Amino acid sequence: MKQKMAKKLLFCAIAGLAFPLAAQAADDDLQKKIDKLSKEVADLKGSVQRVEDKSLGKWLTIGGEYRFRVDSLHGETVPYSSAIGTMQNMAGSFLLDPTVAGGSNPSATQFMLATESGKLFSPTQFGYILNNYMPQAMYNSFTASGATPGTFLNQFNTIVMGGPAAVQAALSGTALTSQQTAILATLQSKVLPTVFAKPSSASIIDPATGTQAAGASLGAQWNTVLTSLAGMGYTPTQINQLAMQMMMQGFLGAGSPYLAQAPAFKPKNETLYTNKFGIDLTAKPIKDVTVHAKLDMYKAFGSQSDSTTMNGYFADRVGVFDGTLSHVPTDSLLNVDRAYATWSNIAEQPVWFSVGRRPATNGAPSNLRMNRERPGNGGTPALLVDYAFDGMTIGYAPDIDALPGAYAKVCYGRGFDSGIKTSSNSIKDTDMLGVAVIPYETDPLRIWLQWNRGFDIFDFPAMNNTIFGNTAPATNLGNIDWYGAGAMSTLKNVGPGTLQLFSDFGLSITHPNGNVSENAGFQGLMSGEFFAQDTNPKEQTGWAVYAGIRYDLPSKTKIGFEFNHGSKYWITFAPAADDMWTSKVGTRGNVYEPYIIQELNLKPISNYFAKAFFKLGYQYYDFEYTGSNNWVGAPKKISEIKSTDLMLMAPLKEAHNIYGTFEVHF
Repeated sequence: MKQKMAKKLLFCAIAGLAFPLAAQAADDDLQKKIDKLSKEVADLKGSVQRVEDKSLGKWLTIGGEYRFRVDSLHGETVPYSSAIGTMQNMAGSFLLDPTVAGGSNPSATQFMLATESGKLFSPTQFGYILNNYMPQAMYNSFTASGATPGTFLNQFNTIVMGGPAAVQAALSGTALTSQQTAILATLQSKVLPTVFAKPSSASIIDPATGTQAAGASLGAQWNTVLTSLAGMGYTPTQINQLAMQMMMQGFLGAGSPYLAQAPAFKPKNETLYTNKFGIDLTAKPIKDVTVHAKLDMYKAFGSQSDSTTMNGYFADRVGVFDGTLSHVPTDSLLNVDRAYATWSNIAEQPVWFSVGRRPATNGAPSNLRMNRERPGNGGTPALLVDYAFDGMTIGYAPDIDALPGAYAKVCYGRGFDSGIKTSSNSIKDTDMLGVAVIPYETDPLRIWLQWNRGFDIFDFPAMNNTIFGNTAPATNLGNIDWYGAGAMSTLKNVGPGTLQLFSDFGLSITHPNGNVSENAGFQGLMSGEFFAQDTNPKEQTGWAVYAGIRYDLPSKTKIGFEFNHGSKYWITFAPAADDMWTSKVGTRGNVYEPYIIQELNLKPISNYFAKAFFKLGYQYYDFEYTGSNNWVGAPKKISEIKSTDLMLMAPLKEAHNIYGTFEVHF
């Protein structure tokens, strides 16, 4: 019995010793399972994180805008003469006259064969007109028989026979306008030498002998006439001036059959509807590198061309070109407005480099009337530059306690690439260099300073189907410097709302190189008029002011007013501005614009800045000088334009635009 009990106690003791060992083994196994599960969870979290890091929401941001706009445009011109119409009249008359287009001169057929598709006149045709047809037509006019009533010689001889007093009276009666005087100087340089080198004519009579004047050429005969009249008591310079004035009046005077005079009229488009749609894409493929793209469509209702908004009034609205694509209504194509890459935090320093199609449009302070946020360090002052550029920027943003938000950048852009240089292509590229310094940028105050230089400015950009036909740069006219300084401020708790105000000042200085544009009738950089070349062009300085205010109410109502003034010689580089008539910041005169914005009080979903709003505004342009937004040709005071003054574009003295929009930003 005792032996059995001892065996049981021994078994229990052994079992008691085994239980802890078994429990320890179970704990070890459980810990292994926990460790394995923890590792699997960690791996799963890593996989999820990697998936999240690669998801679209982590590296790609999508935004954009839609805008419906209606404009009611009204303007008023002053009487003038169309340079294009006058040239067409001349060419048509020359081609119908076999004594002009024929013989030793190119025939009408040869002239037509020299046509280049889309161009008003090809360079060859313009050469025919200037060097062949015009001299021949003038020679014919000079030498038409004096016995025939109404001819130049008949009228000239009648005046001279009246004596010196009659000559003096005729000089006053045929006096030239300032433009006609300048055109005469151009003709004396480019055309009349050919006229007077032509053969002598039996119609030119020596007043001293009553027989054909001596001389082998028309010029020699004319000198004989002047000498004889001097011996009869006349002043040769007066006689010569009278002949030139009579020739000019017959050629381009009010009664000339060539002159295409245009009376004052009131152009209008009472309801212009447009649609604008854009997509913004920002990608962050790797650390410190972003790529931004902006695609835009902008068109008028019922049109797939720029014909509804392109006009014959302003140089920035005669056709669409690289700098305005997507910024003036054209067609329903989604064009690339911006596409650039930015590398930030270079060498762990506040330095960035950016290259591509730049964010050089809709800059501050125009963001206020467009109801946008400030454009950031990629923008440019709207008063100096509003042009879709391709280029690059390098910037630096030091951390200076006394200058919060300060940064500086150097910008380069190419406005025109001239292609491969050949014997027939000597035109240079057009480039832009700029330096921007923003010494202070906070919510309450932003200050900016800017300098730009445009190198080798072209005469015409590449455009199709304009009032000038198809155009392309044909010559470089010189350089332009721009200087700008401005500030904008936000004052909160001004009454029930927030007050935003700004002021911007700009200065432009042209540096002509003496070249002129044949396409523009021998006009140069801020010099000359049509067919009235300025042979000694000077540097011209212009200035402009852009100021405005906007009051934001708690009801999401925003009431604004802007004012622009540009001087006689002011020129900017802003053809892409969001204005229908012409870029208001380039106006030579004054522009007044009140507007009101009403945002819908709806919760944003797509992003914090998403909004929808209505806008109603009015623009009044008061033009003081011609040539707003045009660097080709000298400006002319609107009130001094004569009905015989030749102009490439109709001179508006005032313009009005009442507009309304419905816009969605997302």
